[in-house]
Amino acid sequence: MVCLSSASALRLLQSESGSLICDKPDSKTNMAEVAPAPAAAPAKAPKKKTSKPKKAGPSLSELIVKSVAASKERSGVSAAALKKALAAGGYDVDKNKARVNTAIKSLLTKGTLVHTKGTGAAGSFKVSKTTESTKPVCELQVVEDEFHFSVLLSFV
Repeated sequence: MVCLSSASALRLLQSESGSLICDKPDSKTNMAEVAPAPAAAPAKAPKKKTSKPKKAGPSLSELIVKSVAASKERSGVSAAALKKALAAGGYDVDKNKARVNTAIKSLLTKGTLVHTKGTGAAGSFKVSKTTESTKPVCELQVVEDEFHFSVLLSFV
């Protein structure tokens, strides 16, 4: 089939089937005779996210605290030595550098680790000395009568 145009030139394109199709059909030709529109592809169903099971081992922050606590050095453990200890324990430090640095910073903000040198995730670290059993220095008791308040202060 040839599509003639009233324009000065005829533009003909050959399709894969070998029939001739015109870019601009003449007003006299039927639009159904020109190229049919391609069929729309069926919509794909969205994939369901499969959640990965959590790793059974200890978390990174627990590994860091254990390795810092195991150190006997007075000045604490440097960040480089800490990363070497994690790598020796089987943790892939090269792949997870940012995760290690974030874990160190979060332990510093929580107060679990203390800086001995440096700032941020660099420098040396120690486990902070927390007094788990804080006993009060004195006790304060208020005894109330009808007309009086008495305060008893006893030192422990």
